[in-house]
Amino acid sequence: MRWPMADTDRPPLNPLFKMAVEVGPLAVFFLANARWGIFEATGAYMVATLVALGVSWLVARRVPVMPLVTGVFVVGFGGLTLILHDELFIKMKPTIVNVLFGLILIGGLAFERSLLKPVFGESFALTDEGWRKLTLRWGAFFLVLALLNEVVWRNVSTDMWVNFKVFGIMPLTFVFALTQIGLLQRHALAEERSPEG
Repeated sequence: MRWPMADTDRPPLNPLFKMAVEVGPLAVFFLANARWGIFEATGAYMVATLVALGVSWLVARRVPVMPLVTGVFVVGFGGLTLILHDELFIKMKPTIVNVLFGLILIGGLAFERSLLKPVFGESFALTDEGWRKLTLRWGAFFLVLALLNEVVWRNVSTDMWVNFKVFGIMPLTFVFALTQIGLLQRHALAEERSPEG
């Protein structure tokens, strides 16, 4: 049996395709909640997540790590939400996923490993110091998102929490990613900075 190539050996995925895989299920969750309510939306979110992961596998013969991990939690916590008829589980899912990502990234640095490199290595090449700083920043950002989710779901209505999940977390993540451009430029490998020289 031949193992699949490492992510760095594969051609990069189309950014629009990646966005559809990651954002599509959230859009389904939002629309289903607006139409039917949180429990129906949770079921639709689970199905849409599985479909997105399946399409990713069929098109690219791989599933990105972060959507895969998130998908496992969507199905697990979504299943608990539906079986126990308790929306607490789907509300806690972002907290647990973000804490997990944050601790894994920061924990990897304790062993001098940037676990972001296998995830984003196909997009850009950085010095070891650049990967270390980027990993630390993203790890801290995930922990902040976890805390923010806890504050929001405990203090607002379910519909407001769904709005925050869809229209708050994604823009915050996008803005945070933009703020890392300076770091990416400062720590880009020399050959990536100037193809001519």
